[in-house]
Amino acid sequence: MPDLYDMRDVLAIVLAGGQGERLHPLTKDRAKPAVQFGGQYRLIDFTLSNCLNSRCRRVLVLVQYKSLSLVRHIREGWGMLSPDLDEYIEPVPAQKRVGEDWYLGTADAIYQNMYSIDPANPSEVLILSGDHIYKMNYGEMVAFHRRNKADMTIATLEMPVEQANRFGVLEVDYTAQVIGFQEKPAAPAPLPDRPDTALASMGVYVFNTDVLKDAVSADAKTQSSHDFGKDIIPELIRTHNVFAYMFRDENKKAAPYWRDVGTLDSYWEANLDLVDIVPVFNLYDQDWPIRTRLHNLPPAKFVFGAEGVRFGAAVDSIVSAGCIVSGGLVKRSVLSPNVRVNSYSHVEESILLPGSNVGRNCRIRRTIIERNVQIPENTVIGYDANEDAKRFFVSPGGIVVVAASELTPLVPNAERMPYHAG
Repeated sequence: MPDLYDMRDVLAIVLAGGQGERLHPLTKDRAKPAVQFGGQYRLIDFTLSNCLNSRCRRVLVLVQYKSLSLVRHIREGWGMLSPDLDEYIEPVPAQKRVGEDWYLGTADAIYQNMYSIDPANPSEVLILSGDHIYKMNYGEMVAFHRRNKADMTIATLEMPVEQANRFGVLEVDYTAQVIGFQEKPAAPAPLPDRPDTALASMGVYVFNTDVLKDAVSADAKTQSSHDFGKDIIPELIRTHNVFAYMFRDENKKAAPYWRDVGTLDSYWEANLDLVDIVPVFNLYDQDWPIRTRLHNLPPAKFVFGAEGVRFGAAVDSIVSAGCIVSGGLVKRSVLSPNVRVNSYSHVEESILLPGSNVGRNCRIRRTIIERNVQIPENTVIGYDANEDAKRFFVSPGGIVVVAASELTPLVPNAERMPYHAG
């Protein structure tokens, strides 16, 4: 009897070329999957960790937009597999192999890279997004796909109808076969027996390889948007066996956790999910480790600041390697590697990206501070919306993003620890 959970014949393709316009200015100089998250991680680390934890060890990462830091991160942090055992995590740049266009959509990205699929000769292809936060055993989904003799399987998540208009929404019969699909509908179709709940696509697909190749090749000959949700899925529902797989969460919490951090507000909220006493998303589960590229940095340090300063502390916060909280106070915040918080400063509900430095006597609240930004002494951010809007980008939810390179440096460059850009 064949092993339905055998992942050796599965090739995973991670779509990681997205521009991430709604995360601007964090994506001004890098692809969305390369954006820092949770202190020491990048967004793509969660998808790649799912692959390894699911025993999927043949992975292609399709990159395109401002991909230097993403490619570097994959090379330096994800090179542990053995090519001699036909295992790899390989970034694949856009190469215009079939024409003069860059990727025109998710389906076109696969079509332009069919030459990369052929040498692997997989029985199934697993299509993944490189910018979602979740824990999932893809082997369970592949086994479901095989048991149902499906041509395509779509991972799905139940969510309130009023929130489903941002996603593809599926209609299924009693066997979980998909009988209808709407891409970002104004009025999402609810489940038949639950009018307040819709079944949303997670952007995770399993295809039989021949079905995938035929579908994207046929789509390439049309004037469509070359997108899985808008074009491929609706067509396959009419002609093939397409099934819905209900997301089984490996996060070990009461409610399933899956986040599309496509906006600054959702990015900030997902980071803050990590700092609760009992975090909504658990980074500390040794049964499902999240891997990343770890830099050679000293441990974090907490010290008294200037004379009379009686604290140097972080409360309900994530503090990464290389950080120094020197006479400052940090509450419910995420400090990435090499961050400095200096005397008399208060940082609250904020995300400080690598190399940022908060000078003395600052008050920072509900703020994202970009890489290597130096906050001058006596700066106040996050307390006056009108003043913040004059100087910085402010999200619809009121999150301030400080990415202004013209801010006055606090210390000479020679005194700052190196941490490459991107």
